Amino acid sequence: MKKIFRSINIFFKLLGESFVFAYDSVKGDKFRAFLSLLGVTIGIFSIVAVFTAIEGLEKNVRNMFSSLGTDVVYVDKISWESFADGEGFKWWEFRQRPNNTYEEFLFLQKNVTLADMTALSALTSTNVRYGRNMLRNTTLYGVTYYWNQISYFEIDEGRYFTPSEAATNIPLAVIGRNVAEELFPEGLTPVNNNLKVGGFTVRVIGVIKKKGESMFDPVTYDDAIIIPLPFIRNYLDLRRTSPNIVVHKDPRADEEEFMAQLRNAMRVVRRLKPIQNDNFALNKMSFLDDALSQLFSVIAIAGWIIGGFSILIGAFGVANIMFVSVKERTHIIGIEKAMGAKSSFVLTQFLFEAALLAIMGGLIGILIVWVLTIVVTNQYDFVLTMSTGNILRGVLISGLVGVIAGFIPSLQAARMNPVEAMNQH
Repeated sequence: MKKIFRSINIFFKLLGESFVFAYDSVKGDKFRAFLSLLGVTIGIFSIVAVFTAIEGLEKNVRNMFSSLGTDVVYVDKISWESFADGEGFKWWEFRQRPNNTYEEFLFLQKNVTLADMTALSALTSTNVRYGRNMLRNTTLYGVTYYWNQISYFEIDEGRYFTPSEAATNIPLAVIGRNVAEELFPEGLTPVNNNLKVGGFTVRVIGVIKKKGESMFDPVTYDDAIIIPLPFIRNYLDLRRTSPNIVVHKDPRADEEEFMAQLRNAMRVVRRLKPIQNDNFALNKMSFLDDALSQLFSVIAIAGWIIGGFSILIGAFGVANIMFVSVKERTHIIGIEKAMGAKSSFVLTQFLFEAALLAIMGGLIGILIVWVLTIVVTNQYDFVLTMSTGNILRGVLISGLVGVIAGFIPSLQAARMNPVEAMNQH
């Protein structure tokens, strides 16, 4: 037990002396120490900043995909999986595939029993007017009833369409918050007021909750108007466009059975023979997981390369200050060894000093990144947070850099002859 306490006491004594020596080195030549610490600071800043940005980017992208629904399948011409792979992607073949139709939507709605919601939307643009205020080329969605639940938007004022309203040619509209603010005077509620949409008059029954612009969200309804699908036929021939068909899996259904049933239904409605290939694609957000993982793996490798060069510069700075430190303290090293200090003690002492110097620089770099994350998160629509893993990565790398960079100077100090070292001044 006494040996354990003695070892612990020696460890903390060594740690304290190393810290004092490191502090004296920094204090002795502030400019030299500043340049040495600056290299480590820049290196750790680069690595921590890059990986914090990567984590923030990945988190925002994955949150965007998850908000679009993991149990949602998009019936489309182009396969996202083939597009992400890049190999063998023949866009001209996809382009020749038939468009989705309203009749196909009705067929899927009736025959895909493992789905709890099926929706369709068609898109166009037109001018919108209220009194003297007009918005040009406003995005106009014609949707079926379940679109609001599958597309995940909330009603801020008023209400959404009822099933009967969504299925008939009734001039109703749900508008985005920006549309409401730009067309209607302040203090006037848009609900139950009429708009001129193209050449038709529609009554506003709801306003969509503002979502804000985001580089990671491909769909925002802030600047859009949503109307029942039958009404959009006044503007758009659905046969000449490709409406979006979206099918939501029943949570109780097996995913493989659901996908098989949906695929079979599409083949039936398009009258494909058994020997014919699918002329449609069934896309899920999970298809993009592998592509995202590969993408961020490549970005992470690039981050290590960028940070690695910066860390290399910092390592040379630490090695330089340690060589100078060893030279300046040669006489002291000789006295320590003459008094019985082992070579391992001297080696460890200088390694501690190098590690502490590097960690000091690393902590400064981490602090700078932390401040930047707060600024970016508060000023922009991009959430950045410093994970515990990133902080530990920065501290461990800086400490490791200090040990590696300081090993040769420390070994030089440990191998000194006490008599020769004492005679040097």
